[in-house]
Amino acid sequence: MHPRTVSIACLAGLLAACAGTPDTRQPTTPVAPASSIRLDVPRIHRPEGETPAWWFRSGAAEAAQRGAMGGNAKNLILFVGDGMGITTVSAARILEGQRAGRPGEEQQLSWEGFPATAISRTYNTDAQTPDSAGTMTAMATGVKTRMGVLSIGQDAARGDCAASLRTPLLSLWQLAAARGMATGAVTTTRLTHATPAATFSHSPDRNWEDDSRMPEQARAEGCPDIARQLVETAHGNGPDVLLGGGRKHFMTVEQTDPEYPDQRGQRRDGRDLIAQWQARHPQGSYVWNARQLAAAPARGPLLGLFEPDHMQYEHDRPDDAAGEPSLAEMTRAAITRLKDNPNGYVLLVEGGRIDHAHHAGNAYRALTDTVALSDAVRVATEMSSAEDTLIVVTADHSHVMTFAGYPVRGNPILGKVRGGSGEDGDPTQYARDGRGLPYTTLGYGNGPGFVDAAGHPGSHRPDLTDVDTTAPDFRQEATVPMGSETHGGEDVGIWARGPGSAAVRGSVEQNAIFHLMLQAHPRLRGALCEAGYCDGNGVPVQLPDPARFRD
Repeated sequence: MHPRTVSIACLAGLLAACAGTPDTRQPTTPVAPASSIRLDVPRIHRPEGETPAWWFRSGAAEAAQRGAMGGNAKNLILFVGDGMGITTVSAARILEGQRAGRPGEEQQLSWEGFPATAISRTYNTDAQTPDSAGTMTAMATGVKTRMGVLSIGQDAARGDCAASLRTPLLSLWQLAAARGMATGAVTTTRLTHATPAATFSHSPDRNWEDDSRMPEQARAEGCPDIARQLVETAHGNGPDVLLGGGRKHFMTVEQTDPEYPDQRGQRRDGRDLIAQWQARHPQGSYVWNARQLAAAPARGPLLGLFEPDHMQYEHDRPDDAAGEPSLAEMTRAAITRLKDNPNGYVLLVEGGRIDHAHHAGNAYRALTDTVALSDAVRVATEMSSAEDTLIVVTADHSHVMTFAGYPVRGNPILGKVRGGSGEDGDPTQYARDGRGLPYTTLGYGNGPGFVDAAGHPGSHRPDLTDVDTTAPDFRQEATVPMGSETHGGEDVGIWARGPGSAAVRGSVEQNAIFHLMLQAHPRLRGALCEAGYCDGNGVPVQLPDPARFRD
């Protein structure tokens, strides 16, 4: 193994359909927004004046002023590329095109043909560069909060169970389930991981995925772990479809994993949450591999736990002995079942391992998982109508991957820069740094890729002349040495199609994404109005109490 490569454990999956032809259908033109509604938002001193109620009203104002109330959606699908910043989208687009034999720059990922676009400001209430728990909470509940907590207000410090119980936030998925709609979450991470966990759980610590990870004081004060909340939620009948990894958090320490006999569950409280889910959904199906998913009934609830931990990366997926479904296959399975509900559905689909590959400094897997997310969005677009289904594609945060140099048109996006420095460069030759060494188009601002030619942290760049930088295990160089590459704090993109999508425009706070979806859905916003949370214009502006929507 070359010193510039790294073997990344537990990665799996060959990218499906990455070289497919682009979607040539004409995008649906969004309906012109209804007259914007101006809402008064109290002036505050930041950050001390920020409260959950203020964030909720502020997000409602952003959506209403853009005309979101003009939407008439029956179904809502939120796609989240975890860590999928604009640089990631640009590079993945080129990779997909190049794998189809084209230069790549002209390629479009499936959502890039959507008619509505905006940018999202992603900071947490206590962090300039955010994490996935605080960012998904913003999108799931309409309220920005602090780093590391799930669907609770910022008043509670991370790890403070008692304080968190006083400030739960109602999620869009809980509201939908309480109103008789179908709900689901699909992810390539553990289902208890931050992004999917925010749909049905409230926790002062994103790491409390099962009871073994919780301090005794938190258990004594009455805080349930995240896996329990996903299964035991009191909002409606809970999620109808859950597909992802994280089996170990649903199994007891006495239970042996069905795929890896040397591994056991992690729950110490004796709760077999898989059995509990099956008892709650007697018409449902539980599956743990791709073959079982393909054979499962096309109707009824569905629980799929395909790994004890995270699912495999898309590149490594074919190497999984038991067989894992792709994100596109899981998306198809979810929509097939959710669409039977006459009241509609709310679905989250997360390309969660884009983030993990970036943290490892491995652009190859980050980009192939982004293309896999594009395949999943294409499936959802084909299975739904722009007349009744609002699809929103965004990221929770960015990463510090860079796209630099002056590579010639069609230069391999994972390769070394050819073309010299600027317009006078020779396209047949590698560009050189100040020491005469070639360098790659993609790199990282920080991370584990800071190494010298011997593979150790050092002050001199390696000579990449004879290194295959397009190999799956190649780790891009990093400027600042760190054990794990970090998130980026810049804005991320939002793309939308369907009823209410015309309101997706401009620069918005991330929590406004919740309100754009909520206001575009008459049934959901009507539920809040009936409970007294709307103003005279019918806009939900008051922070709802989750207890009002429990059985």
